Amino acid sequence: MKGSPAGVDMACPARERGSATIWSVTLMAVVWLAAMVVVQVGVARVARHRAQSAADLAALGAARWALAAPGEACARAKVITAANRASLRSCSISEGVAEVTVAVPFEAPLLGTVTAVASASAGPAGARA
Repeated sequence: MKGSPAGVDMACPARERGSATIWSVTLMAVVWLAAMVVVQVGVARVARHRAQSAADLAALGAARWALAAPGEACARAKVITAANRASLRSCSISEGVAEVTVAVPFEAPLLGTVTAVASASAGPAGARA
């Protein structure tokens, strides 16, 4: 096309020029938002698994001492949860079965500090369902 500035398409109306920039920015914002949601879910799942692992290990540690020294069982569970960077919320020993609940605080990028909580029980086979 003669007389048109370089890089300007005369077939495109003047009111639509620059719309690709707006669409690109919108698409980038949507992709960024989707990525942040995926990161949030991933961080929460990792924290939940850490909490469950800490609860399982604490319950097993407490159950080991539940029959031999019931007074020490929850203290052992507390040491185990601390070693797993968690905190013991509750611990109870009944009929040789240890039941524990632990909490793991974590930082979520958009939500701030959140806590994942998990429970577990352990004891001799057939002690109770």
